[in-house]
Amino acid sequence: MKLVNEMNIAQCLAWAKQVLSEGESPSIDAKVLLCDVLKRDTTFLITYPEYQLSAEQFQRFQAMVARRVEGEPVAYIIGTQDFWTLTLKVNEHTLIPRPETELLVETVLSLVTSHPQNEQQHPLRILDLGTGTGAIALALASELPKAQVEAVDRIPEAVELAKENASNLAISNIKISQSDWFDNITDEPFHFIVTNPPYVEADSPWLVQGDVRFEPASALTSGDDGLDDIRYIIEQSKGRLLLSGWLLIEHGYTQSEAIQKLFQQAGYLNITAVEDYSGHPRICYAQKCVA
Repeated sequence: MKLVNEMNIAQCLAWAKQVLSEGESPSIDAKVLLCDVLKRDTTFLITYPEYQLSAEQFQRFQAMVARRVEGEPVAYIIGTQDFWTLTLKVNEHTLIPRPETELLVETVLSLVTSHPQNEQQHPLRILDLGTGTGAIALALASELPKAQVEAVDRIPEAVELAKENASNLAISNIKISQSDWFDNITDEPFHFIVTNPPYVEADSPWLVQGDVRFEPASALTSGDDGLDDIRYIIEQSKGRLLLSGWLLIEHGYTQSEAIQKLFQQAGYLNITAVEDYSGHPRICYAQKCVA
């Protein structure tokens, strides 16, 4: 399609879908980018296909499509990503929150409901390790306003981003700080420790494919088998959990059996695997040994 100086919504979408046709989701990407340019929702795109973009809007749309052609993730281009009920700012210093990670939030909330704590004596305390944008911690804090949520990341830029997201969302029952896993965390134990840690093998071909090429490798890889950080977290969490506390870990879909064995070797109880909506093992969780 020949590119002209002015286009309406229908023409812009048709052009962008053609340019992005070799991508995974050209139609969705085109709509998301155009919505961001126009500061409108998809209903507006459908309702007003003849709406004419200004020259400035059209130029911005062209530039965004060009970035997407190069493989840059849509979330980095528009600067935000929806997660749970929240809209979060994202940048190149953190992973982009994935829909599959919402399952980690759901699982924590289910455990809170099925294993209620006496909050008068022990206010519910939750720790999110490697928080990135703050997605998991902020989702839990928003759903559990009486809980005390702590979130840490070793990357200073990630910490600042998570704090900015908390401020933008007016979520106050959360403490966000810089820490290399447990290094700078208080001694008071937690009811829940949750984490979506690096779990990709260092030589995985997946690292040079798609959107992940633009995400920080330090937040993705963890040794030859992808389990270095998970081994450390499982071992160290025992001293940071209450006797009845739970550790929940998101992982790669081929790692569930190995992680369950790590839990067993470390003496955890009630080890459970959770499948995602595609039927892939996605989460392992276990309870600290009470004895």
